[in-house]
Amino acid sequence: MTARRTGDVPSLVSKAREGDARSVARLISLVENGDPALPEVAAAMAPYAGRAQVVGLTGAPGVGKSTTTNELVRALRETGARVGVLAVDPSSPFTGGAILGDRIRMQDHTADPGVYIRSMSNRGQLGGLSAATPQAVRVLEGAGCDVILVETVGVGQAEVEIASLADTTLVLLAPGMGDAIQAVKAGVLEIADVFVINKADRPGADATYRDIQGMLALGERASGDWRPQVVRAIAAKNEGIDDVVAAVGKHRDWLESTGNLRKRREHRAAAEISALALGALRARMGDLRDGTALPELAARVAAGAIDPYAAAGELLAGLGAD
Repeated sequence: MTARRTGDVPSLVSKAREGDARSVARLISLVENGDPALPEVAAAMAPYAGRAQVVGLTGAPGVGKSTTTNELVRALRETGARVGVLAVDPSSPFTGGAILGDRIRMQDHTADPGVYIRSMSNRGQLGGLSAATPQAVRVLEGAGCDVILVETVGVGQAEVEIASLADTTLVLLAPGMGDAIQAVKAGVLEIADVFVINKADRPGADATYRDIQGMLALGERASGDWRPQVVRAIAAKNEGIDDVVAAVGKHRDWLESTGNLRKRREHRAAAEISALALGALRARMGDLRDGTALPELAARVAAGAIDPYAAAGELLAGLGAD
């Protein structure tokens, strides 16, 4: 199967570039499964990197991320943009399974050839994303998507990985999900380029708006720095979505005019390279664990013959990673 898939990579990439959804799906499956053909896929997609705008959506469970994503797709399609959606769902820590149900909320777009929606399990990955998400983004870029929406797992205060992947990060909030103290805590609120107060027809929406504005007023910014926008929306009624799109566009203009878009993408590439290098190192560590080097070093540390830092140095030297 792997050999057949490897031989298919040029054909799959060519068909994906033409908008064939099945080819895109197969390429992302190769990414998710860590197929040996993945380096060939990455090489084939490299010339098309950086052409899409990557927008991340994050927030606590229940704030309306999937509904907002659905309405953003609708608004973006009205501008003629090709849209890709990566919706990350949590996997069970007990069974390893995942419902992958976000597509149920996006039924309106399933027949639209200009929209590609993929649900992905996070497979136990912390941070709100799947380990395969960055490479899946590259596949969608190569498939000609103009905008890629990445919807994270419902997150808490510290899951901020989306900020390293997206050009623009939307943090969704809903009335009644915290007081003013929550608004000034460090964490996921600090990564927002745009705040979206969804379900703004509910009691407490005005208080949430004031809390976020107050939090922003406390922040220190140099002249010319981006000040996060705060937008109200009722995604279930398709209200305020145009304002969200306008805020995203305004942030994109700022990124391009200041050179921060290039910087963000370079940081993203550095994170990808580091993750791949660490993955390769972990794989080699696994080989050593099955051999004799690591057990022998562990026995020496346990006996007090060597300290853990020296043992780690010997192990890295053996890996050729001085």
